Amino acid sequence: MSSPRIEVDLSKIRHNTQTVVGQLKACGIGVTSVTKAVCGHPAIARAMLNGGAKNLAEARLSNVQRLRKAGVTCPITLIRSPMLSQADDVVHFCEASYNTEGAIIAALAAAAIRKGTVHGVILMVEMGDLREGIMPQDLGAMARQVVDMPGVALKGIGANFACLSGTAPDAAKMKALSALANDIEGTCGPFLQTVSGGNSANLPWALGGHATGRINDLRLGEALLLGRDPVLGNHIAGLYKDAFTLVAEVIETDRKAVCPTASFANPALAKFSLFPTCNRQRLILALGHQDTDIFGLSMPPGHRFVGATSDHLVIGADDAKLKVGSEVRFQMNYSALMQAMAAPDVATNLFGDRPALTVQDAQGFGKHLALV
Repeated sequence: MSSPRIEVDLSKIRHNTQTVVGQLKACGIGVTSVTKAVCGHPAIARAMLNGGAKNLAEARLSNVQRLRKAGVTCPITLIRSPMLSQADDVVHFCEASYNTEGAIIAALAAAAIRKGTVHGVILMVEMGDLREGIMPQDLGAMARQVVDMPGVALKGIGANFACLSGTAPDAAKMKALSALANDIEGTCGPFLQTVSGGNSANLPWALGGHATGRINDLRLGEALLLGRDPVLGNHIAGLYKDAFTLVAEVIETDRKAVCPTASFANPALAKFSLFPTCNRQRLILALGHQDTDIFGLSMPPGHRFVGATSDHLVIGADDAKLKVGSEVRFQMNYSALMQAMAAPDVATNLFGDRPALTVQDAQGFGKHLALV
């Protein structure tokens, strides 16, 4: 079996989705599953849909095209603000998109008119994370522009948290977002189908017994894929955190001196000890910074991180039985998973699935094939 590779247990992803969907359903909140960390992998997307996610969200148009090419027909929303240069393709491949700029919305409207369709627009509101978003005081004016623009339809509003500045969602911010939804409907007319409160960081709030107000959607990726709270990095009870495993192969094993015998290229480095304090076995794995976020890997028991370069990972090991050709398995955080899934030299092996459930797609109910 080739390595490095990511082993993906689709049954665990489906379980995580079913669990979270069930918990949020009791709060009146639906789940939009985000597939950007897995580069729009169709089988992983289907595991989420089979777990009860109502639709998909993506940040990159190339990933949306991958899903469509694989026959995924459910609604897909582009959650990164569309690029002006891709307006025609966004309208062609996505039912809706999150937006903040009037010029881009106008381009989407023109593309939709040319195509003879109507593109859904969800307006992102700045609620403290300081990434994308329309300032709350300007939201009404932008909403009125969208309502008056042929070719697009105002479908909802949304906010983002815990991405750029680490601002966590709380009851006050969610109440404010609900109030904005009510204000928009009062001044602009159309009912907002979607009031998206945020991402996996919103789960503690959503499941904390608070009134959820108008919030009826969360965009979830990390929680469903890794079973983790992105704010604190804690394991979410009831979810699997090992649906993804990164496997790397040993290409050298030896015991080496504590200190290098060669002179440091940079004299300043001589002040620091970059090597283990004892003469233990060192393993070199065929994995490096080009393949993943090395600092996002969890070292297996009995192994210690020593260092890494673009294509080598050096670790210390207590187990002297590991030889050249042996494999070492790592758990990943969100950053490591995202980089590894996008790396061209990291293979993806799927297992743990069962015959697909019936899932609702854009055309109604239909069967999706799944890998076994």
